[in-house]
Amino acid sequence: MNNSINIGLLGLGTVGSGVVHIIDQHQDKLKHQVGCSVSISKILVNDIHKERDVHLNGSRLTTDANDVLNDPEIDVILEVMGGIEESRKYILQALENKKHVVTANKDLVALHGSELLQAAAKNKCDLFYEASVAGGIPIIRSLVDGLASDKITKMMGIVNGTTNYILTKMTQEGRDYDEVLKEAQDLGYAESDPTADVEGLDAARKTAILGTLGFSMPIELDDVSVAGISNVTTEDLNYSHELGYTMKLIGIAERTGNKVEVSVQPTLFPHSHPLASVHDEFNAVYVYGEAVGETMFYGPGAGKLPTATAVVSDLVEVMKNMRLGVNGNKVSEPQFEKQLKSDDEIYSKYFLRIHAKDQAGTFAELTSLFSKKGVSLEKILQRPLEGKELAEIILTTHQVSKQDYDSVIRALAELDVVDHVKSSYRVEGGK
Repeated sequence: MNNSINIGLLGLGTVGSGVVHIIDQHQDKLKHQVGCSVSISKILVNDIHKERDVHLNGSRLTTDANDVLNDPEIDVILEVMGGIEESRKYILQALENKKHVVTANKDLVALHGSELLQAAAKNKCDLFYEASVAGGIPIIRSLVDGLASDKITKMMGIVNGTTNYILTKMTQEGRDYDEVLKEAQDLGYAESDPTADVEGLDAARKTAILGTLGFSMPIELDDVSVAGISNVTTEDLNYSHELGYTMKLIGIAERTGNKVEVSVQPTLFPHSHPLASVHDEFNAVYVYGEAVGETMFYGPGAGKLPTATAVVSDLVEVMKNMRLGVNGNKVSEPQFEKQLKSDDEIYSKYFLRIHAKDQAGTFAELTSLFSKKGVSLEKILQRPLEGKELAEIILTTHQVSKQDYDSVIRALAELDVVDHVKSSYRVEGGK
């Protein structure tokens, strides 16, 4: 092995500049860990002359990807440019050229991870993607290595900082969704088009990756049932709080026997649950193992240096493998065929808000319906609605199958005493 490992960097945005900073500032530690220096040889950028907050020799910058991907002196490619099709093409080209790859691209891994891993195995190359889920939290390495001897049964994660920031501010300050979303955009926590974050797609991609790794099963994005937070109101949060719950947008991957459920949805937790105390833009993943019990991984889910730290940690793993001559040996196909739970096999508690006629017999009719459907109630609140001949009824159920609960929701819509169902959310973490 050479006295220096040469890196090709695809992208020099926020994360890319963080990678340059860490590699430059941590040379002594990197050399101590892997026994040689690390050098960034070439960097793909859109504009060579753009002002940047990292000092680079201009000769290292290029606008031609082939200068990076086809350079025989470059050992490892770090992809931090984002996007899907172009990144996919570049990574496949790098692997064909026998270059190891580290990527932070969760969209790409969620959609094309299987193809890329097969290409890596074929070419005896490493392909690592720790930074694709939860930023600086080492959750992927924990699942693959730290918990390798255990059988994971469930993972629940706050894996999107934008939605956690919005829900935190709505809960703590009583402000509505639109106002807090605009603030998040002004602070740079939310994109100008926040759809992928607030409608749960970003979290769904990360949850699919966690499910694939945690259960050794080929979970795809289309397997994830997704609901976002754009319809959450301050009233939902206030009533949740009154009943002892805090709302978070949660990615859930759960296995019972050989079957799994994978979903992203606003979810209520008791105030005492560790995930209820994860605020603002922070992420956390709660993992249940048959042997280890319950563990939680917490930290910054995004940002320049946290994400760059995960990228460089993967780079260190690649370099250690190079020293040992074992690159490409970690790539393995999922152990199990995919088996998804049906709705009658998915059990949870639920929170429900109903606007119903404020008249005698309404409550009896509602409880009769729940009883007929075999759904028992845990907590009930009733509040009059000022200026309307309606009452607001807020309740939580005991454990019920999704199939039976959905049947209740459909039946409620048919009752004359029910004006409409305002909102419904999953409840987790209670006894």
